[in-house]
Amino acid sequence: QDAEVVRTRDPQRLAQCDVVVDVGGEYDPERHRYDHHQRSFTQCMRSLRPDKPWTTKLSSAGLVYCHFGSQILAGLLGQPEDGPVVTALYDKLYENFVEEIDAIDNGIAQAEGEPRYALTTTLSARVGHLNPRWNDPDQDTEVG
Repeated sequence: QDAEVVRTRDPQRLAQCDVVVDVGGEYDPERHRYDHHQRSFTQCMRSLRPDKPWTTKLSSAGLVYCHFGSQILAGLLGQPEDGPVVTALYDKLYENFVEEIDAIDNGIAQAEGEPRYALTTTLSARVGHLNPRWNDPDQDTEVG
């Protein structure tokens, strides 16, 4: 609730953070490091939660959802984390929202061969608009 959000790639600043997401080149849930940008990373929902069927490689968003989604949903709903309502909602949210983020972030094509249509309003595209353009003279990603 009182967390400070820091946007940086500076390793010294990252080392001071309690939780690091999508930067740092490290996946270590015990130390709350949730990055998927290393060649050796191959985790999917099924590999981390064998009771789940999805095999799409997780993005950092998927990692956070995998580790905390049920707990957050349970708190919001006032339901037990392992109860049927939380379990059903967790699965639906992953299958119909988070998995798309995982796939797009990892460059997984939506269809084999030529796409049938363009995706122009995805969450990933909207987040991408927050980043500086490749030719922008000000490449400071910490500026909001």
